Formats: sequence, structure tokens, C-alpha cells
Amino acid sequence: MDSSIHKRIDEWTRPPFDTGTIREIQALAEKNDEKELEDRFYRNLEFGTGGLRGVIGAGTNRMNIYTVGMATQGLANYIGKTGSAGTGVVIARDSRRLSDVFAFETASILAANGIPVYLFEDIMPTPLASFAIRHLRAVAGVVLTASHNPPEYNGYKVYWDDGGQITPPHDDLIIAEVNRVDSISKIKKITFEEGVSSGTIRLITDEITEAYVAELEKAVLRPKGASTVRIAYTPIHGTGYRIIPRILNHFGFTDVLIQEEQSRPDGNFPTVKYPNPEEKEAMEKVTALARRENADIILATDPDADRMGVGFRGPDGDYVLINGNQIGTMLEYYILSRSRENGTLPSNAAVIKTIVTTELQRKIAENFNCTIFDVLTGFKWIASKMKEFDDTGSATFMFGGEESYGYLPVRFVRDKDAVSSCYFFAEMADWLKGRGKTLYGFLDEIYAAHGLYLEDLHSLTLKGREGTEKIRSLMEKFRATPPAAIASIAVESMADLKGLVMKDLRTGAGEKITALPPSDVIQFFLADGSKITMRPSGTEPKIKFYFSVRGEAGAQDLAEAKKKVREKLDALKKDLMALAGA
Repeated sequence: MDSSIHKRIDEWTRPPFDTGTIREIQALAEKNDEKELEDRFYRNLEFGTGGLRGVIGAGTNRMNIYTVGMATQGLANYIGKTGSAGTGVVIARDSRRLSDVFAFETASILAANGIPVYLFEDIMPTPLASFAIRHLRAVAGVVLTASHNPPEYNGYKVYWDDGGQITPPHDDLIIAEVNRVDSISKIKKITFEEGVSSGTIRLITDEITEAYVAELEKAVLRPKGASTVRIAYTPIHGTGYRIIPRILNHFGFTDVLIQEEQSRPDGNFPTVKYPNPEEKEAMEKVTALARRENADIILATDPDADRMGVGFRGPDGDYVLINGNQIGTMLEYYILSRSRENGTLPSNAAVIKTIVTTELQRKIAENFNCTIFDVLTGFKWIASKMKEFDDTGSATFMFGGEESYGYLPVRFVRDKDAVSSCYFFAEMADWLKGRGKTLYGFLDEIYAAHGLYLEDLHSLTLKGREGTEKIRSLMEKFRATPPAAIASIAVESMADLKGLVMKDLRTGAGEKITALPPSDVIQFFLADGSKITMRPSGTEPKIKFYFSVRGEAGAQDLAEAKKKVREKLDALKKDLMALAGA
């Protein structure tokens, strides 16, 4: 351990740091746990383009009131320089450990800097915070959440006045201001009580939810009325526990069964390893509830209710859990087809997806004469494109989504929204049920008409300083020496989004990529039309590998086509992981 780390450790064992923090660090020192101490202090917890995310605990590389405080002071300094301090900042939090403490700390620091604060009185889904920023015309927003991460994590997401997470130029400028706050002595602060009594901190209650519901009423595609769809729902101990059943009931979906063990907010997430609807294990209890009660659909949301998982009965009568690409595809097709039926599909309709989201969504958009836009991974880029539509009038947003269980079926939010997505999936189920159709059959109809696409994701978790270096070296390895073939299928070209170059691996010719900003992403395009994407996660200690395979299928041979595509997908995944040394 080098001397700079020792110096940091020493600083954190004395006032002005609080007694609990000092004891936590001293206990690690007494145990001689050098590896843990090094991980906590070898760097400052990085304030990236979306904010902070990390393990809760004492140390410069952890989520605590001091790292949150320094980030907030930096944000306050930037807001002050923009001249927009008077418009205020919205603050929301999820059910995670210390989310309330971090939210109150953030509010107190902003108030000390003369910036009005709109603080949700209770836990609230992320999409409601995005909506509130726009509704209240605030300059920015902060959401205390680590989304779907394990319970030891928390995070600090920053939004700008359009309701989307920060993008250029604001992200780099905020990061610069945060980095200038190099000591906790630079943090301005009043007590939370002082902020409330002065009126600088205003508590938001039900007004935002009511306004959100009013906007959703304008977006629905069916007349409000009673539905016979039976829904099994779990909030997975998160913020959806109250608002999602409320909204479903409001629109006539009154047969909503809530998974009791997961119904109350709890930042320890006691019934799951990961509070993530992508994980089959997290869906087991609500699936069991659906079986007992013969539900039509299963809905699940993560702790901050920006991600939605779905299940419904398959051909054998049991429930199947579909992936994020399939959910997004079904929602996109439903919204476009019903809008066309209703005569409300505009001539300049647009769909937005990320570069790792299924190409099936492109085929569907083209079928409805919609323009489709590809953006980098991360919902902030979808929000940024929506802002461009608003500013230029060039297109009308209809749907946006990403493969990681995030979808946006409405125009009045600027982040992935599991609240409105739950409603629209229920609406789709109701529409199909009324026509004697099944959700499984509906998905197969889409495949038969537009082509069979199958995707998968494989992640390598590599924690700590060593893990960070391993991820960096893997990216550089594949960048420097791309494989000639994967699973005996030739790799024809490679897109390096870090250098913004598309390279033909057969000829060596390269061309500049102009449609996307730089990002640490590599894509391989194979001779059979398959696509593989790899990138480091921006929120977790992982490197992610995305696989996409296409097969041709009509209605008669769909089952066989699914089998062949799955076999090819598995072969690609196995071979690439071997090349990665995993």
C-alpha cells in the first residue's frame, strides 16, 4: 500500500469525520485488512457521466455522507455558475439502505447554497422524479438509488432540466466542479430542519403522482374501464409497491395480486440475492403466486421502478419469463399498431433504441414507416434524442427501449419508466384477451412476420482494483487483435466506438463513425448477420458481452427455427468466452 493511501486512511480516523466512520476504519486497521483498506482508499469514488454508484461504507471509494456531500457541493457550484439556481432541484430516493440519509444530506447542502429543493416526502420511483423535474420546471434532479444492484450498493443519479440524466456538455462540466471539491471542508451545510423552516426545502407529497396520472390518461390506447386481466405483481421490496397498483386500479385493472413477502420496501432485499427482474431467482415468488392464483400476467419492478420484468403462460400452460428485448418488442409493436388503428400514428413517428437492443425493433419500426434511431447504451441517450425532437420538431417520439429491461412508452418522462410500462403491458394483455389471443402467440406472430431474433447477455464480474485492470486489458486485447472467426463464423468487420472507427477486417479498410459519440464499446459483425458487442458496465464492476442472432422463420417452422438460432447463440457465447479466458 503506497503512502498516499496511508495518508487518506489517517485523515479519516480523525475529526471532522464522525465517530461511526472513524470506528469503522479503525476496526479494519486493527484486523490488518490491508486489501479492504486499499480498495476503500486507492481512489475517490468516481463521479461519472451519470453520477455516483458504489458500495456503502467509510472511505473515499465508498458511498457515504462525505462522498455524497462533496458531489452535491460540486453540483451546487455548477448550478450557481449557470445562473439557474433559483429554479430548484428535485430530489427523490428509493428504499435502499441510507437513501433517506443521503437524500436529506443532499437537500441540506443544496439549501445551504441558496438552491431551492423539492424533496419527495416518501420513497418514489425514478420515472416520477424525471417527470417532476419537467413538471416543476426545475434546473436539475438527484435520485438516490443504485437501481437493481445488490443491497450493499447505493447511488446518486443526476438529471438536468429536460428530465433526462446528464449528457454533454453538462456532464463533463459537473464532473469538473465535483473534482474541484477536494476536501469536506469545502461543503456548505445547514441543518435539514433549517432548510424546511426557511422554505428552501419543500416537501412534495401526492401532487406529482396526480399530475403523472393525468398525463398518462392522455396517452392510453384503450378507453378507461373494467378489465378481467388478473395480474400478479411484485415490487421486489422497492418503490413500486404503492403507485403501480394504484395506477392499474385507476385504469380498471382491479384484479391485482401483490406478492406479500416482497410487498414492503426493504433495502436489505431479504427474499432475493439481486433485486433485479432480469434475474430468474428474483421472479420465483411472484411466479409461484401467479401459478396459485391463475394470473394472466406477471409484472415485476426493481427497487427504483425503472425496470420491468414480465411473465405469461407459454404453450405448455406454465409461465415463461421473457427477456428485455422481447418485452420491448411487444410494447413497440402494440403501441405502433394500436396508434395506427386509432388514427393517431403521426407521419414523423420515431422509435429510439440502443446499439445493443434487438434489430427486430428496427424491422417493426420500418413496417410502420417509423424512423428508428440508434443511440449508445444508457437511457440518457434516448432522453437526449427526445430533447432533440422537442427542440427541432423533426420527429414525434413513440417508443424507446433498451435490452436491460428498460422501456419508455410515453413522452412526458425522460428515463426508463416501469410505472407506465406496467400499465401498457396490462393494456396489451387486455386487448389480446378480448380478441381470444395469448401474449405468447402475439410474440410468435411478430417473429413470423418480421424474422426471428434471439439475443443474450453474458457478464463477467471483476471486482476491486485488479478487476478494473482486467476489464481494461480485455477491452484492449480485443481492440488490438480482433478474432478472425467466432464459432467458425467469419468476423467481417469491427466497430471501435472509442476511436469511432468502423474497420473491415477482410481488407483492413476503415471509415469514421459519425452517428455516435465516443464510448468504450467494441462491436463485431459476423458473416451470417450475427452481432456481438462488448463494453464495461458504467454502474457495476462488470464487463458485458451482448450476442444477437437472426433466423428466418415462417409460422409453420418457428419452433425448429428457434432451436437452430438458440444453438448458434450458445456456440457464439461459448467460443467468445473461451477467447476472453473466462
